[in-house]
Amino acid sequence: MKKIYTSLFPVLLFVLLNCTNADSKGSENHDAEKEPSWATAHEINKRLGRGMNIGNTFEAMPSWQSPFDSQDLQRIADLGFSHVRIPIRWEREDRSISSSPYTIYPEFMKTIQSVVDEALRNRLHIIINMHHHDALYADPAGQKECFLSQWQQIADYFKEYPDSLLFEIMNEPHDNLTADLWNNYSKDALQVIRESNPRRCVLLGVAEWGGVNALQKLDIPDDPNLILTIHYYNPFQFTHQAAEWVEGSEAWLGTTWRDTEDERKAIQEDFRLAKQIAKEKNIPVHIGEFGAFSRADMDSRIRWTQYLARWVEQQGFSWAYWEWNGSFGIFDPKTGTYRTELVDALLKNPI
Repeated sequence: MKKIYTSLFPVLLFVLLNCTNADSKGSENHDAEKEPSWATAHEINKRLGRGMNIGNTFEAMPSWQSPFDSQDLQRIADLGFSHVRIPIRWEREDRSISSSPYTIYPEFMKTIQSVVDEALRNRLHIIINMHHHDALYADPAGQKECFLSQWQQIADYFKEYPDSLLFEIMNEPHDNLTADLWNNYSKDALQVIRESNPRRCVLLGVAEWGGVNALQKLDIPDDPNLILTIHYYNPFQFTHQAAEWVEGSEAWLGTTWRDTEDERKAIQEDFRLAKQIAKEKNIPVHIGEFGAFSRADMDSRIRWTQYLARWVEQQGFSWAYWEWNGSFGIFDPKTGTYRTELVDALLKNPI
C-alpha cells in the first residue's frame, strides 16, 4: 500500500489546494458512493487562464532537446500563470515501439507522469499533447493504428487524474494529414479517449498547421467537453523574421509591429470566425501558441504580445505563450533571469 499512497499524494494535494474533485491513482481506496464532480469545459477554460508552453523539451529530438527542470514549474506558478502546456513527441524510438502494438515504454510514461505530478503540486493545470508525429503527417493511413494505440495508452494511464489535467489530440496537423482526414482522425482519437476518460476536457486543434486559416474546414464533434485550440503567429513575417527554420525569413529582418489601429484590426479580423464558432457551437477557445521570435526588436515584441494577450482575454479565450526558455522565451536558463519586459507584456501591461 505504501506505493499506492506515494503516487496518490501529488494528486490529492492538488485537489485539496484547489478544491477540485477528482479520482486519483489508488482511487479504489475512496468512498465508492461519492462520485467525483467534473467542471464544464467553459469552467475549465476559465481556470486555464494564462499559460506557458514548455517548448523544445519533450517534443524535441535528442540533438536539440533542452533538459527539463522541475523548478521551472514553480517559477511559472510564482509568476502568476495558471497552466502549462507540455508538447510531447511520443513516437521517438527511445520512447515507444514503432510496430504493433506500439507500446510506449513505461520509463517514458513515468517521466511524463512526474511532470504532471509536479505541475499539480504547484497548483498548475496541465495540458499534455501529441506533438511532431512526423510519421503520421507523412503517412496518415499507415500510422493511424499507431496514433490511436498511443492515445489509448496515454488516456488509460492518466484516467484517474483530476480534471486539471487536459489532453490535446494533436499539435498542428499538416502535410498529408489533410483537413478532411483530420476531421476523421480526430473523431476516432476522441472516441478512444472517451472510452477511459468520458468527462475529461480534450483540446481539438485545427488542420494546416493549427492556425485560423483552416478553421472553416474543421468539423467539431458533438461533445460537451471539448475546447477549441488555435495557434496564432500573424503577421508571420514579423513573428518569424530571421528564424533559421523558415526559408527566406532573413529577408524579413527588421519588420516591426507598431500597434496601429490597422494592425489591431487585422488581429481582430483573423479571429472573427473563431468568435463566431465559439458562439454558435458553444465551445470555449484556447490560444495554444503565440509568440514572436527573438530576432524581432524587443519593443515590437512587447507591443504585439501585450495587445494579443489582453485582446484574447477580452474575448474570454485562455492562452499559452510560446515559450518558456527558448528563442521566444521569457526565461534565460543560463543566467536564471527573466526577460522582464515580456513577462510584464504577458501578465501586467494593459492594452
